[in-house]
Amino acid sequence: MTSARDIMTAGAECAQVGETLVEVARKMRDHGIGALPICGEDNRLHGVITDRDVVVRCLAEGGDPSTSHVRDFAGATPVTVGADDPVEEALRTMTEHGVRRLPVIDGHDLVGIISQADIAQELGDARTGELVEAISAAPANN
Repeated sequence: MTSARDIMTAGAECAQVGETLVEVARKMRDHGIGALPICGEDNRLHGVITDRDVVVRCLAEGGDPSTSHVRDFAGATPVTVGADDPVEEALRTMTEHGVRRLPVIDGHDLVGIISQADIAQELGDARTGELVEAISAAPANN
């Protein structure tokens, strides 16, 4: 059985709750990514922030990204999958919640991220199509 740990991208960079959106945008640029998990001072996962959050929820609303903080964009309890859960559970969770990126946790520790591309490489076209369809139908999450 292939687990979430087997297909995830390990060593995810985190956005810290006290960072500004400018700092987060620079991290995204420097790492060539469009989303970061949000980690608190306790190193626990508090959510995910995306480049879309920076643009749509801050800039388009007249916010100042140099004074807006990540803590203001952490939503409800983040959707996650356990590191040792089967890939099918990750697919089900992503489909059910309409998310493009899924943080992988081991206990309370963030250990990686699973993306649409990771699912595509592991499960093939038909299953990936189901995921893309579910994400397209869902409100913009991550």
